[in-house]
Amino acid sequence: MSGEPVLAFEHVWKKFRRGQAHDSLRDLLPAIARRLTGRGARSPEEESRDFWAIRDFSFRVTPGEVLGIIGPNGAGKSTTLKLLNRVMEPTAGVVRTEGKVGALIEVSAGFHQDLTGRQNIFLQGAIMGMRKAEVQKKFDEIVDFSGVGEFLDTPVKRYSNGMNARLGFSIAAHLEPDILIIDEVLAVGDASFQQKAFARIKAMATGGAPVVLVSHQLDRIRELCTKAILLEKGAVRATGTPAYCVDEYLYGSRTKAAESGEAVAGFWFQRVFAPNGTSVFSGQELTIVVEGNADFEDAAPSWTPAFRITDLRTGAEIYSVTGFHRQVPLPVNGRFEYHLTVQMNVAPGAYTAQPCIWDSMARTNVAMGPILQIEVLEKMAFYGTVQLNSRWKVIEPGVGVTLDDASFRQTA
Repeated sequence: MSGEPVLAFEHVWKKFRRGQAHDSLRDLLPAIARRLTGRGARSPEEESRDFWAIRDFSFRVTPGEVLGIIGPNGAGKSTTLKLLNRVMEPTAGVVRTEGKVGALIEVSAGFHQDLTGRQNIFLQGAIMGMRKAEVQKKFDEIVDFSGVGEFLDTPVKRYSNGMNARLGFSIAAHLEPDILIIDEVLAVGDASFQQKAFARIKAMATGGAPVVLVSHQLDRIRELCTKAILLEKGAVRATGTPAYCVDEYLYGSRTKAAESGEAVAGFWFQRVFAPNGTSVFSGQELTIVVEGNADFEDAAPSWTPAFRITDLRTGAEIYSVTGFHRQVPLPVNGRFEYHLTVQMNVAPGAYTAQPCIWDSMARTNVAMGPILQIEVLEKMAFYGTVQLNSRWKVIEPGVGVTLDDASFRQTA
């Protein structure tokens, strides 16, 4: 062994049982007796209750790597984290964690609810195998980072979810673990704490700690991770760069032809680009150009060009429009070029734009084009999800002066 901290799954399987296998102690005791005497063969009904939460899952994370694990609810992400943290054991395969593990896999971060924040800091340090003097050395940093100093001697059962998350992350990230495992819990903290937390993760990965991060914040996965895995129904659906796995998650399995611009159902999407750049201020217009070729012999009347914009942070589709909506015909022969202009009245953040051919009868995509990532910047600060470009005017009584917030000009 090299002595470097490593965490890995080697052909890991995890099986659970649906429902209750035994409804009462009267049923349970005979079942135990049958198994002890070798007559405990399971019935077909019992076998049907089994399901595999994780199926033949393998990966390895080495120092300096940040692995992002994404997927829909029920994909096996939480089970993976619990296996890594030794909360449960695999049914088959090997889970390797070589080094001191700092894990944050639930909002309460494994706190003893009747103990104070101060006491839980020392408790978590002891669980990680640290001496009291080692924890004390990092104590002030942990408290300062978490921002819960005012409530340090209050039992954590009285903390809000956000306070629990902040203190739990601070402990896990400052007690110098060899390996850091983090769940979606980071989304509980406020925006400023999330920024601090992700900066800390970056610093730890740069310093050589392997990191596993599970999150539905897809823009953070793109930003922080060096590689990613997309899980679906307990198995690996995609593995590779964060951008590739996020695209697979958002838009489904696209054919190789669609990704390369080759013909798909008689249609070629060659490229999608923003001639004036992909960064705009919230509320400003963005023009996107779509180029390609069509060679339809018999296009269905229900087919139409379409366009969608997705919030990269949440994966939610925030806008879509079809040619039927705008009286734009489907190109059927030869080269085509669309210019689409949208006003990005959305909150600052990362978004994606993608053209497609939509079948309005079958309600499915006939062809999908390349994905264009868009950055929306803040110009006029606001809260919420949409930009309404508000302007205020203040008239001072008796003075007749109007203050215009957009230009800060004074008019009589």
